[in-house]
Amino acid sequence: MDELPKPYVISNVGMSLDGKLATVENDSRISGENDLKRVHQIRKDVDGIMVGIGTILKDDPRLTVHKIDAKMEDNPIRIVVDSNLRIPLNARVLNKDAKTIIATTLKDTPDKIAKINKLKEMENVDVIRTGTEKVNLKELMEILYKKGIKKILLEGGGTLNWGMFKENLVDEVSVYVAPKIFGGMGAPTYVDGEGFKTVDECVKLELKKYYPLDDGVVLEFKVIYKRI
Repeated sequence: MDELPKPYVISNVGMSLDGKLATVENDSRISGENDLKRVHQIRKDVDGIMVGIGTILKDDPRLTVHKIDAKMEDNPIRIVVDSNLRIPLNARVLNKDAKTIIATTLKDTPDKIAKINKLKEMENVDVIRTGTEKVNLKELMEILYKKGIKKILLEGGGTLNWGMFKENLVDEVSVYVAPKIFGGMGAPTYVDGEGFKTVDECVKLELKKYYPLDDGVVLEFKVIYKRI
């Protein structure tokens, strides 16, 4: 059976050696200047940058290419997966530096409808609705592909990463591993969610490339899925 077309998805992350994205106090100083340049080069080469609402609420990122005199057309489309539409209307990801897509569900509440209407009033913001309790990620990928988004940089966090891996939607993994140990049961990790029950079920990776960078190492993998 032919698979429906979807964007090529690169999952990128910077983490400590024990898989943490930040400390228990949300100190995320993991990589150095050269790794930041690497990430922004990837951003320049993709059509969209995707994050979950947790990343927006925690870090309030702009999700743009950091360079002097950057124009809207220099930046990829920002995609925020937000099932319950918790995004603040003053979030930096909604500024006019780039276009933004908010992916939410079909489930309605009066507050949600009011916020959707306000988002639609912003000329650079589009709202996609799919799924009931949670955004249907497979359908979202198909919709994004039809909109001309052929390559996506997935920047997490852990809940969205889990959903994308679980649904076989990630094609490539790029990881910067810092020589640091953060520890902490409550510290955020690369992939959270329910987790796979057995090794047989888990996502398999094939190492394609590795090289030192700053004081750590970059690992690049191809994702190998078992197709049924």
